[in-house]
Amino acid sequence: MCGILGLLLHDPTADAAPEICEGLSLLQHRGQDACGIVTCGPKGRFYQCKANGMVRDIFDSNSISRLIGGMGVGHVRYPTAGSFNNAEAQPFYVNSPYGIVFAHNGNLINTDELMRFMDANAHRHINTASDSELLLNIFADNLQQTGKFRINEDDIFTAIGGMMGQCKGAYACVAMLAGFGIIAFRDPNGVRPIGMGVRKTSTGNDYLFASESVVADASGFSEWEDVKPGEAVIITRSSLSRRQVGKAATFAPDIFEYVYFARPDSVLDGISVYRSRMAMGDALAEKVKTVLAENSIEVDVVIPVPDTSRVAALNLAQKLKLPYREGFIKNRYVGRTFIMPGQQMRKKNVRRKLNAMALEFVNKVVLLVDDSIVRGTTSKEIIQMAKDVGAKKVIVASCAPPIRYPNVYGIDMPSRSELVAHQRTTEEIATAIGADLVIFQSLSDLEESVRSLNPSITTFDCSVFTGEYVTGGVTEEYLQHLEGLRADNMRTKAALNGAVGSDASTAAREEKPVVVSAGNPVNGSDDTVGLHNTWKASH
Repeated sequence: MCGILGLLLHDPTADAAPEICEGLSLLQHRGQDACGIVTCGPKGRFYQCKANGMVRDIFDSNSISRLIGGMGVGHVRYPTAGSFNNAEAQPFYVNSPYGIVFAHNGNLINTDELMRFMDANAHRHINTASDSELLLNIFADNLQQTGKFRINEDDIFTAIGGMMGQCKGAYACVAMLAGFGIIAFRDPNGVRPIGMGVRKTSTGNDYLFASESVVADASGFSEWEDVKPGEAVIITRSSLSRRQVGKAATFAPDIFEYVYFARPDSVLDGISVYRSRMAMGDALAEKVKTVLAENSIEVDVVIPVPDTSRVAALNLAQKLKLPYREGFIKNRYVGRTFIMPGQQMRKKNVRRKLNAMALEFVNKVVLLVDDSIVRGTTSKEIIQMAKDVGAKKVIVASCAPPIRYPNVYGIDMPSRSELVAHQRTTEEIATAIGADLVIFQSLSDLEESVRSLNPSITTFDCSVFTGEYVTGGVTEEYLQHLEGLRADNMRTKAALNGAVGSDASTAAREEKPVVVSAGNPVNGSDDTVGLHNTWKASH
């Protein structure tokens, strides 16, 4: 999962980079592995700063001051099927045709087919294992077919439509053409979110594309509107054009965005994430009430696993008329364990991240509410922490059903063996994580919790719960390929860092930055673009 952002200021003499940096900090929860910004200044020249690490580590006043221009694209990365080195920090760039900068959130599922096309037909070199670079080059190849000295909006729409016909999977993308404008588009199923807002000024309108509406709220943009599935939007300083370019398909946004990934103060596809989590808590309360009665258990206190589950836990407690307490105190300076890039690092950081207050646990039957149970690593550590400080019993209620299948659309859980619920019953899951009882939300209740806020959305991507993939084309061979790729990446990372996993901020300090030269693209082992990297210049 990643966060993407595009900004075009009406005043070409203003610099977009400071606002893009602020926007990326608001999307930091979507990825802590790497980040980057590319801006476009006078004469269509691009300026770049990107590296492994968090926004606060990579961007300072020195690096931002070097990012010149009134429009730009930003990205925060969370590693999925690709590798993890600096070369895969986004945005990506190609100089032909016309100079394109590109940021992508999602994952393609037909990369082998597309790589063969790149080699045999398009004759384009792909320098990384990132499907984002591949997607950029498919777009560039389609744009190249115009053969024009100067292109217009119709040419761009045609190119994006051609690209959508070739690429299968989930993708929300922001692109920038040198000296032209910014572009956003979304896959025909609308699996990944992206929207747009406008800010009216005395001289004209500024425009924003972002993964979540919270960026628009914080930056003074209004009239937030989601980019539709299969739609492309092109914005220049003189016009805004939008067109449906992808073939009609089932609209199925990823329900896990509402369960975990998105900020509660965001609105995605007309659905308040906050309200959806309230509804999840209400629905889960009914399930908990039934299961507790069947097992003759009385709960003393409801405690959320911070932070995502707080909203649901509070509603659940209110509905069951049970005390709600904050039993875990969170260290704000440790990243989200789910999106940490290695299993051992996740496990190690749970106790750094949370501290259990004994007075809320001792001699009590505790109901812990969590948004979901993925690998079980965090849940197991948290349950043990509760018992270590005196909990009599620990019952876990999950706002999501058991996650039994890999995600192929951009969430880092491709290996089935890593999922605690895979091929396990509810009782076996409880044993595996050390809980006295585990209660899962039903899939129908979860879907209804989200759908009730926008009844026009009839389908969600629930593949991690059902194993049914909305795009089709996900075979057993493909799943094994993903698992093998991820295993290879973990072994490589272990060899480089001396242990499986690496803290993102440590990686930012220890790994060499992208070695690039100003001017034309070069092809070094870690090079992807021919843009000078101001991160290197400022460190």
